[in-house]
Amino acid sequence: MRNRIFMDRCINCGPFPLDRALAYGFTGPNLRACGLDYDVRVMDPYCSYEDFDFKIPIGQNGDVYDRFMVRQKEMWESLRIIRQAVEKCEKMSDKTTFTAEVPEWVLPPKEEVYNEMEALIYHFKIVMGESDVPVGEVYHCVEGGNGELGVYLVSDGGRTPFRVHFRRPCFVYYQAFPEMVKGIMLSDAILSMSSMNVIAGELDA
Repeated sequence: MRNRIFMDRCINCGPFPLDRALAYGFTGPNLRACGLDYDVRVMDPYCSYEDFDFKIPIGQNGDVYDRFMVRQKEMWESLRIIRQAVEKCEKMSDKTTFTAEVPEWVLPPKEEVYNEMEALIYHFKIVMGESDVPVGEVYHCVEGGNGELGVYLVSDGGRTPFRVHFRRPCFVYYQAFPEMVKGIMLSDAILSMSSMNVIAGELDA
C-alpha cells in the first residue's frame, strides 16, 4: 500500500468526481472511493447489521489508488464483523438453529424430510414453487461486494413473478467507463477498468 512505485502508478490514475459518480448511480466501493460514505448495510440495515460495529472506509479522489484502498480497508472491516458474529453465536443457547420458523418458505432439515410427512410436503411445495406470492411490488437490496445489488419484483398473485428486474452494480459502472478514460493513456484505461472490478456477467441487459 505504501510502495512508492505502486502509489505513483495508481494515484491520479482514472479519477472520477463524486458528482459524476452520483449522476451515473455509483454505489459500493467505487462510490465510497469518491468520498461518499454510502453503504446499504448502514443506510437501510438488514440481517441485523445494525447490531454490528464497523466503519465505512472512504477515499477522496475516486482514482485507482482510492478504489484499491477502500477495498483493502473493507476486508479488515469484514473480519471485524465476522469476529463479532462468532462471538454472538458463541453466546447463543441454541447453536443448531439458524433459520426462521417459517416452514412455508424455509426448507426443512433433510432428516425430517426423510421421516416426517409434513416436512416432506413443505419441502415439495417450496421446491415446486406452489406458494402463492402476495399481490404487490417490492424492491430490496443488499450491499454486495461491488455495490448495491437489488431486486425489483412485481407480483400479480400467482406463483411466478409478473415482472422481475435485477439492479446490477457493474452494469452502472461500465456505462461510466468511456467518460472515465477519455483523454488518458491506454495503459491507464486498463488499470481503471481493473480497479472498478467490473463483472462481465452483470453486463447483460
